[in-house]
Amino acid sequence: MSGPRPARLAVPASVLAELDEHGLAVSTTLEAVERRLTEQVTSSQAFVDRAARYLIDAGGKRFRPLLVALTGHLGDPQRPELVDAAAIVELVHLATLYHDDVIDEATARRGTPSANARWTNTVAILTGDFLFARASDLSAQLGVDVTRIMAATLARLCEGQIAEVQGSVGALPDDVPPLPATREHYLEVIAGKTASLIETSCRYGAMLSGVDAVGVEAAANYGFEVGMAFQLSDDLIDLLADAEVSGKIPGTDLREGVRTLPVLYALEDEAAAGGEGLVARR
Repeated sequence: MSGPRPARLAVPASVLAELDEHGLAVSTTLEAVERRLTEQVTSSQAFVDRAARYLIDAGGKRFRPLLVALTGHLGDPQRPELVDAAAIVELVHLATLYHDDVIDEATARRGTPSANARWTNTVAILTGDFLFARASDLSAQLGVDVTRIMAATLARLCEGQIAEVQGSVGALPDDVPPLPATREHYLEVIAGKTASLIETSCRYGAMLSGVDAVGVEAAANYGFEVGMAFQLSDDLIDLLADAEVSGKIPGTDLREGVRTLPVLYALEDEAAAGGEGLVARR
């Protein structure tokens, strides 16, 4: 079996250097996280091993592990638990990507064919489940509190995704109650599906580096706000970015009838002008 390919989209060296200059060295932690990820997804079944490594090998920003490492500087950044915590949040994130691509019927992820497109929806879903299991195993080694926090995070993430489906313009089964696609609904959705895991990343970093309860909550609140901004930016990228740059097919949310904040603003402008354009009819 060949070894993993080097990540194509890691934290830029210029960013790492700037952090070093400010006394926030994270390179060693992030390198250890990459090793831990590879260890955690290893399977005795060759195809499971290959499928589980697929998105890791495709690269990624490692944004959530970076936040764990950065907030670890609020306490002792050398604590080994931070590496495991960073691996946990990235494994959970990767697992949701496998599932998201099935939900979105996506054909590309990070500039490569998505797992569901390359193999099948079944393989993608089960691979995501495998990564959730590996994250759970790692969190159990860090104690009950870490596991409980991640369990609550996953519940919030799923609630956010379901609420997004309920607010979409596409046809829903009769027994699924629709939700109005408003700004408030949108913010509730992204708070669950995106900000919750980024909040937990910062919570882990502060908590496992030995910060007191007040500091942990401050770090978690910071992570939540960053997560909200992160998703707002991502929704703009979905509409505006070139596929070769973003690694994803643009306009996925719009085609699925998901009304993100840019679309809601466009609808409000159309309504104010008394018109009904393409967006309103989606």
